[in-house]
Amino acid sequence: MGLFDFLLRFLLPGRRAPEHHAKGRVRFSQREQQKPRLDPLRRDTRRREVGRSVQPPASEPLEASELPYQFARFSSSYGLYLDLCRDGDASRLEQFGLPVFHTPEQLADWLGLPLPTVAWLVHRFSNGDRPASDREAHYHYHWLRKRTGGFRLIEAPKQVLKSVQSAILREILDRIPLHVGCHGFTAGRSIVTNAQPHVGSAVLVKFDLKNFYATVRFARVVAIFRSLGYCREAAIWLGRLTTSALPVSASYPGGEALAVLPYRHRHLPQGAPSSPALANLSAYGLDIRLSGLGRSFGARYTRYGDDLTFSGPRPFVRSLRVFIPLVTQIIRSERFRVNQKKRKVLRSNQRQLVTGVVVNERPNVSRKDYDRLKAILTNSIRHGPSSQNREQHIDFAAHLRGRVAHVCQLNRARGAKLLGLYQQIDWQL
Repeated sequence: MGLFDFLLRFLLPGRRAPEHHAKGRVRFSQREQQKPRLDPLRRDTRRREVGRSVQPPASEPLEASELPYQFARFSSSYGLYLDLCRDGDASRLEQFGLPVFHTPEQLADWLGLPLPTVAWLVHRFSNGDRPASDREAHYHYHWLRKRTGGFRLIEAPKQVLKSVQSAILREILDRIPLHVGCHGFTAGRSIVTNAQPHVGSAVLVKFDLKNFYATVRFARVVAIFRSLGYCREAAIWLGRLTTSALPVSASYPGGEALAVLPYRHRHLPQGAPSSPALANLSAYGLDIRLSGLGRSFGARYTRYGDDLTFSGPRPFVRSLRVFIPLVTQIIRSERFRVNQKKRKVLRSNQRQLVTGVVVNERPNVSRKDYDRLKAILTNSIRHGPSSQNREQHIDFAAHLRGRVAHVCQLNRARGAKLLGLYQQIDWQL
């Protein structure tokens, strides 16, 4: 036994000594070459009563022989009604300044709607609490083909449900603070604030969450409202008002039956005004864990919707072999999925893009996007703006003005040139 083997066994008694080859190379065992693994979280499943005014425990609903409130659930096992409106946390609701309601009738009063209308919106009278057909659904469904293959379902709520979801967003969800690393769909943050922390980095690592909205299921949405202090009955009704399930008779696009599967279960609909805020809240634990992991490796972390970005100095490059598998494990343990096709590692000698913003030296617009917009504006001057509105925007002038403003925000010199062209367009042509 050589000195190296002796020291290895002395310092690491549980580790096998490496095998030596004739040419002097060292080969470690297969177990030592495995990818790094995180220790599983050990969550305290016991109910914490400190600072809570909750009675009784959530696992023990009160049972009543008579109807405790309208639309209370009936337990066929015991022949009794379940009273699920007594386990709210008033202190949590007061902490966030949220509206207080417990029963479906109180929720309807807060929304300013008749209780039967709210029950109709959550399909309380439908078999399986879901619509039987597109006609009975409260969403307009539209399938979009992805550039990378497959389809994405856009679920736009109809007018009554949209007004309800907007009220929930405005009066409840917008009052909950998000993680500092979250920059998407929240006031005061944008794609620019999301890109700013990564400017001038030696390496950029980008991840994408697959089917982000569809992955957030009904149970997780109910848990979000429960964490805000609402009782189970109120949380269930709020969860049904902000989630969607495809009708039983829904057709699948392009002959691809598998495209429907992510949307069969009740989930966050992409197209509802409340979905981005609920998606951000569902990823709060993910943001905490990934930002902590990034700090331990000397990296910065931001998230814009389903786009996750890490960046760091040159020493961070040598850690990627360990870092990337750990990020993937955390994403999976938080019940999200990684889109492996969109994972990228960009060095400083490449064009580094974060949510469409170039961050190599400073936040900037890409040359390709600038040239394309400049060509559209120039052709609009020569041939009229209607000839350039190939995507049939309803307000093409506002669309172009917004794109010019985006460039002005990133590069004033280029933005000024584009603004000069925009002002020369004759919108009567």
